[in-house]
Amino acid sequence: MTFYKKHAPKFRNHNRPRPDFSYLEGMKALEQESCVPMTEWAREVENSKKFGLEPAKSIEDKSEISCFQRGELPHWSGINTMIKTQFLEDIRQVGKYDVAFVGVPFDIGTTYRTGTRFGPEAMRRISSLHSPYNFELGVDLRETLICCDVGDIYCPANITKSHDQITKGIAHIIGETTMPMIMGGDHSIGYPCVRGIAECVEGNVGIIHLDRHIDTQEKDMDEIMHTCPWFHATNIPNCPPVNLVQVGIGGWQVPRPGIQKGRSRGSTVLTIHDIESIGIDKTIEIALEVAWQGASAVYLSFDIDSIDCGFVPGTGWPESGGFLPREALAILKGVAQEGVVAMEVVEVSPPYDISDITALLGVRAMVDVLATMVKHNQLGGKLQQFYSN
Repeated sequence: MTFYKKHAPKFRNHNRPRPDFSYLEGMKALEQESCVPMTEWAREVENSKKFGLEPAKSIEDKSEISCFQRGELPHWSGINTMIKTQFLEDIRQVGKYDVAFVGVPFDIGTTYRTGTRFGPEAMRRISSLHSPYNFELGVDLRETLICCDVGDIYCPANITKSHDQITKGIAHIIGETTMPMIMGGDHSIGYPCVRGIAECVEGNVGIIHLDRHIDTQEKDMDEIMHTCPWFHATNIPNCPPVNLVQVGIGGWQVPRPGIQKGRSRGSTVLTIHDIESIGIDKTIEIALEVAWQGASAVYLSFDIDSIDCGFVPGTGWPESGGFLPREALAILKGVAQEGVVAMEVVEVSPPYDISDITALLGVRAMVDVLATMVKHNQLGGKLQQFYSN
């Protein structure tokens, strides 16, 4: 008798009734998928055949295949827009959309390794790996949001001029009551992005900032560099420094001039050790409490180098000891439950990346935030309250 036949009946085979596993997230997700419509997917397939021609006669399954690719599939080909959303050529029409993905290919504000000007391109390229459906959240972005990719803001080789371009571009999108999802670019773009939003929002704007670096210097090398966005953003009258909360700060790359400004202005800082001590839920609670006090909108800034550099080699200023990806994603989703007016992902530097893993995490952060806002009815609902008439 073999070992298996001798021992299997005793140790593996049983007649116990199957336990109730319905409480598990995975089992709930299996059920909730049946409630998600496929209307837009069907429309996309129909348009693919209309605009891309019927497939060749030898194609047996003609249900989803056209001759020229015009939709999501196959993932490895097609035009590189963010998660293969529609490219909007006429930016004057952006108000017809709920969400606009916008690239800011700017990196002359870097103080060490350049390359983040290629961040938007890399995030768009690897985003084709994603479908618009998230299993755990039970949200299909294609079915719930009207999204577009407006391309990149034109950034000339001058910090001040580029920052002015960024402010005008973001103000135009938000002024049309469309949510900007911003792909950087170095972190100096945080200042002009917030400046554009503050122009269009009634009331104060809070900032939730995930990073390893404090980024509150007034100047660096006599310029507004990627170490400086929040000093200048919190000089904006309706963007007070007391509504700035910075999560994950620490290590050997936190310049003392920035610390001095943060301390004198009353912003709130949590280190990785703080987060380990108090937990993710309490971290989210503190971030929301600080950012939303007296504010009518919150801006979310995610610096990819807040993640431990072992997970994100493709960044211009790598730092050890940062977040695990799951920790950062949990915080981002926790914040998004209350709604954000806009989000930026910055410091993705493809020349230093390996297999696009850094860019992939940047994409994941953005779509997680969007799906969470949809799940909690904060996009198209409460979000509309952020905009001025």
